[in-house]
Amino acid sequence: MPEPIEILTLEVGSTITKVNGFRRLAEGGFAHVAQGFAPTSVAQGDVGLGVREAKRDLEERYGAPIGSPEVFVNSSAAGGLRMTVHGLTYSMTARAAREAALGAGGLVKMVTAGALEDYELEEIQALRPNLVLLAGGVDYGEKGTVLRNAEKLMSLKLPVPLLYAGNVTLRKPIQAMAETAGIELLLADNVFPEVDVLNVEPLRALIHEAFNRHIIHAPGMAALGELTHWGILPTPGAVLKGAELFAEVAGDCLVFDVGGATTDVHSVTEGSLEWASKMVEPEPHAKRTVEGDLGVFVNARNIVALANNPEWEARLGDLQAMPSTEREKELTRALCAFAVETGARRHAGQVSDLYTPSGRKQIVKGKDLTAVRWVVATGGALTRIEGGDAILRRICTGAGKHLLPAPEARILMDTEYRFSALGTLAQAYPNDVKATFKRWVEEK
Repeated sequence: MPEPIEILTLEVGSTITKVNGFRRLAEGGFAHVAQGFAPTSVAQGDVGLGVREAKRDLEERYGAPIGSPEVFVNSSAAGGLRMTVHGLTYSMTARAAREAALGAGGLVKMVTAGALEDYELEEIQALRPNLVLLAGGVDYGEKGTVLRNAEKLMSLKLPVPLLYAGNVTLRKPIQAMAETAGIELLLADNVFPEVDVLNVEPLRALIHEAFNRHIIHAPGMAALGELTHWGILPTPGAVLKGAELFAEVAGDCLVFDVGGATTDVHSVTEGSLEWASKMVEPEPHAKRTVEGDLGVFVNARNIVALANNPEWEARLGDLQAMPSTEREKELTRALCAFAVETGARRHAGQVSDLYTPSGRKQIVKGKDLTAVRWVVATGGALTRIEGGDAILRRICTGAGKHLLPAPEARILMDTEYRFSALGTLAQAYPNDVKATFKRWVEEK
């Protein structure tokens, strides 16, 4: 008889649905028992169809029925929460709010700074966001602009929650305005309570909650929500949580999730002392960026257009969600390489020269990745084709125009796609997840 499956994780992705079976170990941690895949079935009007197919695939590989394990779910099938973000200054509160939104699975469609203009309000209405995020001002600082922005946003009468994460002194008046307007208001701690202090975790937690309510409306997702006591996590949030716990036991890390629709880049690092004094803006310890134009299936044409590669254009007939022939794999491999290299540069800090009265000096904007010890590939495309490790090695060039991982950084291929699953399990079993990562690294 095969080993029992005690815990089952379900991931409903934009392209592929994945299920993973685990059992808990007496010494702590999880053993990965079995896995199954199937195309996601959003187009058929019920994501549960793809989940059932993936379970069937797992049982065939496993050689026995699954039984009744504890279930955990994460999903990106509904495309994440479409959000608009509105702050006081872009370099402070608008950027901080955007960082929190991306780390929680939000899909940020618009960012504004300063007083909202009429044309911006029209754009917000046209975008039809699932969540509107208002921030602005350090605690006990500027009030007027933020308060007027709250009034303007509420005047739109959007049938979605307004989330406030700005100057703490405005909480009561904004609450009163929301009650009068009949607007659902969600409150989080200020994302920028003091100058050069980022506080994104409370906001991320609140966006997770909003995501869980929103995702249930995806076709068939409500039934999946009833299978678990833990709610439905946004997949990017699960991967970021997994990366945070991995970094606790193994060291600073950079994680790439190259998907059919997007390329998500996650980093957990404070950077190096060498560049710390040249940073001009604070960065979160755990950061996620979403490259919505770098998908290798749904958005593959965007990559081809960005690369301006006629050969790739001519070969788009070979594009498959799950490539099987060498020709199909070759195209996916090329698209993955472009997505990783472009995503890494966009995520990493950029070094530039600033000319001052006292002379030229170097400054850095963005995330310093030079202290990263592990570069990890997770997600389908990058781990399911040969040569993924070589693709990651190509971005380990150290400090140049971009602050990338050093050449000696270690490469880790998450071929069983455990980061997302383990990040989801961290809701209930954080210590077991860390023990699993520790054992995984020691085996390398």
